[in-house]
Amino acid sequence: MPQSLSNVLLHLVFSTKNRHPFIDEEIDGDLYAYMAGVFESNGCAAVLIGGTHDHVHALCNLSRTTTISDLVQEVKTSSSKWMKTKGLSYHGFSWQSGYGVFSVSQSSVARARAYIAEQREHHRVRSFQEEFRDLLRASGVSFDERYVWD
Repeated sequence: MPQSLSNVLLHLVFSTKNRHPFIDEEIDGDLYAYMAGVFESNGCAAVLIGGTHDHVHALCNLSRTTTISDLVQEVKTSSSKWMKTKGLSYHGFSWQSGYGVFSVSQSSVARARAYIAEQREHHRVRSFQEEFRDLLRASGVSFDERYVWD
């Protein structure tokens, strides 16, 4: 086969450092748009980005030439630098050092999109920690609670 083709969909999740509530409604739309541009510049189209005051979910296509860790590092580093330029209240902004990433089948894209779109409503009754633990368990990811949070 002369071509290399792929369709790898990822659900990426990470929080602000110590889950500090930096992502307010004044900045979230601009932050998500900026992040979408970073995904795009890395050849990984963002399908949808959303979240709440302390974390982000991104559904994206992974380029066949980009590694997950390189993509996450670029998105987090670029968006953190960008946030710090948006005013004094964001100068202390940073992301947690880790992340979660989960594969999404093409048949589950609509469900993943709805899940990301409903984050604000979802988190009226659930913390990020509860949500993330459930995502890990549902995906069969083993984890040690001592090393998940920062």
